[in-house]
Amino acid sequence: MKNILISGMSGLIGGILRRHLEGQGGYHLRALNRRPVEGVESVQADISDLEAIRPAFENIDVVVHLAAYLGGADFDGHLSGNLVGAYNVYEAARLAGVKRVVFASSGAAAGGFERIAPYDAIVEGSYDQVPENYERITHDTTWPNGVYGATKVWGEALARHYSDAYDMSVLCVRIGRVNEENRPTNPGEFSRYLSYRTPPRPSGSLPAFVDSRTMP
Repeated sequence: MKNILISGMSGLIGGILRRHLEGQGGYHLRALNRRPVEGVESVQADISDLEAIRPAFENIDVVVHLAAYLGGADFDGHLSGNLVGAYNVYEAARLAGVKRVVFASSGAAAGGFERIAPYDAIVEGSYDQVPENYERITHDTTWPNGVYGATKVWGEALARHYSDAYDMSVLCVRIGRVNEENRPTNPGEFSRYLSYRTPPRPSGSLPAFVDSRTMP
């Protein structure tokens, strides 16, 4: 059994991940939440409080950090939830000897590109205005869209630091648009929509959510 801690399990993506891992088997799940998650071992604490969250990291193999503040211009919320909170999660993982952290970043870390051509046309759904060849946005590209996007760049930078300084494996995943409808609801979402459908897989095939093109 691999012990996995998921912060923010009560959210939409946290719930999707929980169901996926429970369906795979072989995992013991623990939630780090401000409120309990029914049916799962839960540690109730605010991620802005390092000492309060540390017990959640004991005997954990992998941390998936999904908890975040999604508000608009409220900097205090971003400060405690996304800046201090991200640091506390990495630090609590380090202190507990956790060797892998999966950090939920966001497309907002590069969302500023949507202000300029041809990316603005893609978001608007004006595909006839998009040239055949244009520079693609990659994982090396950052242009935060708002304070929230900037906090996700901070989380990615912390990942590099903790990986270099403490030999910790950190995966930063820039998550696109995930919604309850599980489909694009406007033209802009076609460029960033992520489906969480899990197609059936034959015995012996790669697990769901693994793209074989990324394998060695």
